[in-house]
Amino acid sequence: MEVNMKENPVVIKNEEYDIDIVDIGYEGEGIGKYKGFTIIVPGALDTEKARVKIVKVNKNLAFGKLISIKIGSRDRVEPICSIYKRCGGCQLQHLSYGGQLKYKSKRVKECIERIGGISDVVIEPIIAMEHPYNYRNKVQLPVRKENGEIQIGFYAPRSHNIINMDSCLLQNDEAEKVIEILKAWMKLYNMEAYNEETDAGLIRHIMVRNAYKTNEVMVVLVTNERNIPSIEELLISLKENIPNLKSIIQNININKTNLILGRECVTLWGKDTISDNIGSLSFNISPLSFFQVNPIQTEKLYNKVLEYADLKGSETVFDAYCGTGTISLFLAKASKKVYGIEIIPEAIENAKLNGAENGINNAEFIVGKAEEAIPELINKGIIAEVVVVDPPRKGCEERLLIEIGKMAPEKIIYVSCDPATLARDLKIIVGFGYKVTKVQPVDMFPMTAHVETVVLIEKGFVVDEKTSATLKKPLQKHEKEAR
Repeated sequence: MEVNMKENPVVIKNEEYDIDIVDIGYEGEGIGKYKGFTIIVPGALDTEKARVKIVKVNKNLAFGKLISIKIGSRDRVEPICSIYKRCGGCQLQHLSYGGQLKYKSKRVKECIERIGGISDVVIEPIIAMEHPYNYRNKVQLPVRKENGEIQIGFYAPRSHNIINMDSCLLQNDEAEKVIEILKAWMKLYNMEAYNEETDAGLIRHIMVRNAYKTNEVMVVLVTNERNIPSIEELLISLKENIPNLKSIIQNININKTNLILGRECVTLWGKDTISDNIGSLSFNISPLSFFQVNPIQTEKLYNKVLEYADLKGSETVFDAYCGTGTISLFLAKASKKVYGIEIIPEAIENAKLNGAENGINNAEFIVGKAEEAIPELINKGIIAEVVVVDPPRKGCEERLLIEIGKMAPEKIIYVSCDPATLARDLKIIVGFGYKVTKVQPVDMFPMTAHVETVVLIEKGFVVDEKTSATLKKPLQKHEKEAR
């Protein structure tokens, strides 16, 4: 007899239960079981027995608040941040660093097997950090006013309530100084912080970028208006108190949106960009540029891409979602020609400048959608032996994967920041006669649930006819639409 959950719920809202935690979810939350019913419990760890108060009940699962730990995990540690339990910036400070690495490796493996349907690949040991704190070279924080006080910090989990922050164990010291200066200036001159409900107020966000190798600092003030009263006083205070400050930028965002940055930037003082080095290469970074936030791990990640590419000097390479050209320029030093494609015009301008400043003349950068630019290159007779994709969290556009599959390069190297979308895309790529041969997780974001992965995909894998027909349906659909 089927149980009606509404009439006979396994758990009841506001009641407390002792439950077993059997796993950790993709956002670092504990996955608990009570009489076979799933309960999501933030802050709980795999193998623990926990006392939980039910805060929400759905048909197939419930959400609980952790009350106490009855039996703790051997990997549980005391968080060293005073606001950790309220702040949404980190998810895993209560898990030992070794435990975090095991969790991230397991997540990559499970996604590739369950979503991608690929079970015959070895996941290499994750590349860890020696010191997994203060690694971020960029921080962007909302600015609001609550109870008459300026609040700058990260959002609380699943809300837009700001947890005011004086210091952060993941960001650099310069960011903390900038926050202090901005608060003092806003208070002294009665500057209004942005209000999401009314769409009024001047200061929306503050962004600080810090170059790891050169120590150059950029401060970006995101405003809801063009005019900034008393801005000279803020510029003076920043210049006097922030060592190695090279750039102060106003980013104008007048839209009612959750996007942090607008499209227009105005240089208030100093340079339009700051520069940093990765390996032997120098890169210019603008406010709108994508640049990996963990410079120590970035160098390890890019070296892994080079290792997997195994270039001999005669290859043509396509680099989709190339950003400011970081991976493209690494590849250009070892190949015949690299074409970098990126949809953000400012990033392409940075990429061209980066190529010129590094004396690299065999990298060409194209503004556009990768799924449109790559077919145009192919139509011109330009075929790549190696393709690198480094997409945003949502993964690659299906059309791009189809075009790459039709071109049939010898190697595809996929750099991913989300194992789930990575696995989804790998399933499509394998259908075009490829095999996933190497998977390398990289811990780019310690103390958080995020993990970066580099995957080597090579030609020469033959699937059975039934599987091939299923996997190639997207290609057939695309070709039909093209006709």
